[in-house]
Amino acid sequence: MPLFLVFLTFFVWSTSFTLAKTTLECGPPIFLTGVRMFLGGILILALLAIFKRSDFKIKKHQFFPLILLAVSAVYLTNVFEFWGLQYLTAAKACFIYSLSPFLSALFSYIEFKEKMTSRKLMGLLVGFVGFFPVLLSQSGAEELVGGFSFLSWAEVALIVATITSVYGWILLRKLGKDKDGMSPVMANGTSMCLGGVFALTHSLFADSWSPTPITNYSGFFQGVILMIVISNLICYNLYGWLLKRFTATFLSFAGLMTPLFAAFFGWLVLGETVSWTFFVSVGIISIGLWLVYSEELRLGYIVKRAAKAQKEPAV
Repeated sequence: MPLFLVFLTFFVWSTSFTLAKTTLECGPPIFLTGVRMFLGGILILALLAIFKRSDFKIKKHQFFPLILLAVSAVYLTNVFEFWGLQYLTAAKACFIYSLSPFLSALFSYIEFKEKMTSRKLMGLLVGFVGFFPVLLSQSGAEELVGGFSFLSWAEVALIVATITSVYGWILLRKLGKDKDGMSPVMANGTSMCLGGVFALTHSLFADSWSPTPITNYSGFFQGVILMIVISNLICYNLYGWLLKRFTATFLSFAGLMTPLFAAFFGWLVLGETVSWTFFVSVGIISIGLWLVYSEELRLGYIVKRAAKAQKEPAV
């Protein structure tokens, strides 16, 4: 059953990129970030207050990390992602997010002094090389916004979004590891509200409000509600539950299904196509992640995680 949930999580999560592209036709990226995150955060905190009030608390020393989490993982990540998504296919945007496991391993080595073996390092290098075939190919929409070297600004925006997203996961992990560890649900809900406020404030100065930046109210709020339910409520929480049963590296390896699913939904809903370089890159990155995954398996990380999960009560 857990393996089926891994498949289901990434299958459902992949729809969020196509959904975001269609919603961006009804409102600008900064405003969309603000509305989606603020409403999603309010809903999460409301559910937490009803079902687990004991976790509804913030210590004084947690305020600054929470603000950093809101700025990085919510505000910057989503503003850059939604802006870049206007010019990229859903599959390519999702594909760039596949940088996450490699950046996560690098940040964990720096921040938490996690062991970096030669096999892991080789896997990281192979994975990075795998991104070049897709990044070197650009569509007409990307070329319209210009770029830097061989990267379009849209690709740069998605790369920045990936970096800030991974940094946010590191901050979330640190918030849960201190002596008064904060509930991940409380941290997510609070940071979403704060990040949403930052984005809405930015939108007041950057977007044309007459009376709002929305061009199609029905399409916009349908998209926002679906994104909140799919991403904020279902996938984030399901992913957190899966992290108790599998290592982050294994889930990152399994997450390579997401760009393939996103390519399917992009073709089905938006009529998007992907070139052969997309599949070449997925294959190369799979080799890199397999090297990292097999090393964690050899070191016993996955066995330890599975044993720990068996001792925990079912949810």
